[in-house]
Amino acid sequence: MFKILKNSWALFTGYFILMVAHGFQGNLLGVRSVIEEFNFIATGAIMSGYFIGYFSGANSIPKFVGKVGHIRVFAAFASMASLSILLHAVFVNPIVWTLGRFITGFSIVAIFIVMESWLNDRANNRTRGQLLSIYMFITLIGLALGTLLLNFSSPEKYEPFILISLLLSSALIPILLTKRKAPKFKKLGNIDIKGLYKTSPLATFSMFCTGLIHSALFSLGAVYVASMNFTLFEISLVLFIVTISGGIFQWPIGYYSDKTDRRVIIIFSTFAASLFSFMCIVASGTSLENMYLATSVGLDKIMFYIYIALYAGMAVPMFTLNLAYINDYISKEKIRSRRRRNANHIWNGSNGWSFFMLLDNE
Repeated sequence: MFKILKNSWALFTGYFILMVAHGFQGNLLGVRSVIEEFNFIATGAIMSGYFIGYFSGANSIPKFVGKVGHIRVFAAFASMASLSILLHAVFVNPIVWTLGRFITGFSIVAIFIVMESWLNDRANNRTRGQLLSIYMFITLIGLALGTLLLNFSSPEKYEPFILISLLLSSALIPILLTKRKAPKFKKLGNIDIKGLYKTSPLATFSMFCTGLIHSALFSLGAVYVASMNFTLFEISLVLFIVTISGGIFQWPIGYYSDKTDRRVIIIFSTFAASLFSFMCIVASGTSLENMYLATSVGLDKIMFYIYIALYAGMAVPMFTLNLAYINDYISKEKIRSRRRRNANHIWNGSNGWSFFMLLDNE
């Protein structure tokens, strides 16, 4: 495990910087949408643009990876993501922002594909849960730090957008300077949704539900908290708590999923997340129709922070659990079919995390 991490330090460093920028960008646009008084339909369309681009890239990016390699794809689409954020600074318009989010989603999925195929090429069933948990830990730590950058400058100014572009561009430096060779594969294959469901109905359905829930949590979380009249610092604090808690819980949950039946861990995490989600509503002290927390720090708000941290700790690792679980079954099927190299893609609509699984069954 340590050797894998050591040999991939450049990839992890560049990816970490990129996740800081990515976490900053999504939440910045959510807060700015409230400031600009975009209606809920326009705000939803803007955030959905990311996932439309993400879904489009998920079906086409693997071909680019097969043709030009991991490092070139990472560099090209990180540059495209850096350019797309500047559109938001220049043109404050819901239509342009939706287009920009589409480009961002298309670019980010390419980066996730590079990361996850690289890691899966070096993992096996004994280490996959732990390795992917470390990967998700780095992802969420980067996203968490990105949320704190909301305090860098007023969302109404152009400086935050410039900072995001600088971070995205700087993420290229470590990966372009590395001497380590990226994985190589000769043939690309795929698994359609029907085939995926036959492989593991539980993981497929769970991944679908996780995508629906986390897309709202990570894309509209800033919009929701801003609408509750939280200060800018409190908004960044809530978002930081969500992401950092999800990151901290990654490794222990991934570790126990490697030691026992992953289905048991998936079911336990699901019910625990549901409980803490309900407790967040209770802590708000209001009805479901008019949830509102005053800006003063009181017991209800403190409990809200605690419950949302526990919710994220149980819910966010669900992606890693589903990813590792279905990967176990796909690996066995591919070994039995004696195909030398296969690439399979699963889409999860949470914060735009993909799964590009590379198997080398020789």
